[in-house]
Amino acid sequence: MSTVHDFSAKDIDGKDIALGEHRGKVLLVVNVASKCGFTPQYTGLEALHRKLAPRGFAVLGFPCDQFGHQEPGDEAEIKDFCRLKYDVSFPMFAKIEVNGEGAHPLYKHLKTEAKGILGSESVKWNFTKFLIDKEGRVVRRYAPNDKPESIEADILALL
Repeated sequence: MSTVHDFSAKDIDGKDIALGEHRGKVLLVVNVASKCGFTPQYTGLEALHRKLAPRGFAVLGFPCDQFGHQEPGDEAEIKDFCRLKYDVSFPMFAKIEVNGEGAHPLYKHLKTEAKGILGSESVKWNFTKFLIDKEGRVVRRYAPNDKPESIEADILALL
């Protein structure tokens, strides 16, 4: 059975990263966008990351432009936006697709393991969140309107 640790992705600088590097950590995988109504959630995501990273937690941000063209920039622009506007320190990855034929293999796995409303697999919008346990198993999917701070208790239970 596959786990998140079996996948790899390019980081925002274009380097291949094996997600197995995060083995032993609780992860929150989020498809992010710079021009979305939910973009201010970067503040909460960064707060969680900074607070809980010493205990073995990480947020992983995956920019995606599949929803309303809300992530139009290239990786350099996304990186600058996140650094300058939200002081993001958690790992950011290269822009990916989360739905359709071109969906990144990680997201194909996440959507199969934690289905959405009424059993749907599609990611509905930016800032959909997937909680991953230390062994790389998908524990739960959260909707875009679920604020990062509302997920903290679930994260703490896995730490």
